[in-house]
Amino acid sequence: MKKKLNILHLEASFGWGGQEIRTLKESLGMKNLGHSVFIAVEKNGILYEKAKKAGFISYEIKFKKLFWPLSFFKLLYIMKKHKIDIINTHSSSDAWLGGIIAKLLKIKIIRTRHLSTPIKKGLNSKLLYGYLADFVVTTCKEAADIIIKQANRNKNSCLSIPTGQDFTKLSIDPAKAKEFREKFNIKDTDFLVGTACFMRSWKGIDDLLNAAKILENNKKIKFIIVGGGHKKTYIDKAKDMNLKNVIFTGHIDNPISSILAFDVFTLLSTAHEGVSQASLQAAFLQKPLIATPTGGLKEVCIDNQTGILVPIFSPNKIIEAILKLEKDKNLRDRYDKNAKKLASEFSQENMIDKMSRVYVSLF
Repeated sequence: MKKKLNILHLEASFGWGGQEIRTLKESLGMKNLGHSVFIAVEKNGILYEKAKKAGFISYEIKFKKLFWPLSFFKLLYIMKKHKIDIINTHSSSDAWLGGIIAKLLKIKIIRTRHLSTPIKKGLNSKLLYGYLADFVVTTCKEAADIIIKQANRNKNSCLSIPTGQDFTKLSIDPAKAKEFREKFNIKDTDFLVGTACFMRSWKGIDDLLNAAKILENNKKIKFIIVGGGHKKTYIDKAKDMNLKNVIFTGHIDNPISSILAFDVFTLLSTAHEGVSQASLQAAFLQKPLIATPTGGLKEVCIDNQTGILVPIFSPNKIIEAILKLEKDKNLRDRYDKNAKKLASEFSQENMIDKMSRVYVSLF
């Protein structure tokens, strides 16, 4: 059995969110175990610079179909030069191009699926998650179940391995959390409902704003949204709604102190969500959760144990959950303790160990 591998990650995404962070974390973990890791990223993708800074040999590749004739030979050269044993693909276009080349070179393929939404049915799923994948890893159980069914995969070759957190590196400083509240004029007596995410159309920000509108006469309850992304869209919407009880902080590099300042953490995604890193951080910080049952969210927000699950597109149910938690400190305390205990099961160490076993099992 070959123990030390040459691994190539392919990533066609431009952004810097949970998917890209997971790829870099995993790469660092495999490197620490003695494997050699290389990373090829879409041209101008943020992961490219992050990977270089972390010490990885990295390449920029144009993964769009228009550039496949050139990118084919560039990837072929990379795989041969570094004697790649296994590739890990993370997005659709890199999975197609990289998978085809890997098959020609008889290189093993792992397909990591970061989203929880169903894959395309028919030939697409059978090729991308069947023929062009020796093993499929998902970031939540729901996604694994879907792929096993739609791609007709053996359940032993498709596994959910949620992205782990290195909780030992979380800088937990109550004084900074207090400063955060003071910065945005949040009183100690205010009940702060917050979320932290890269704002996209499916992150449920609309529902949170609609809930805030209904509760605008409750002067004790305040809402705060931490994160970048399509923030202007939602800032404009909040202005149009004349919301005075909602604060937008913009992007914060390290949101731990802000999450620590929340009384309740919410994530109301309507699609795509795996096991959210922000929700895991909130759970570890002992914050009661309000979340939708989308993808992997329900693996962290367990109804009536670590928080309250609400249906998607349901501002009234969100309000019910907020008021219930605001009025019942004993309930919040119970959820807090359960949440931290659950979060410890999603450690980065566990993720790296499980991924390492997957890599080695293919040889």
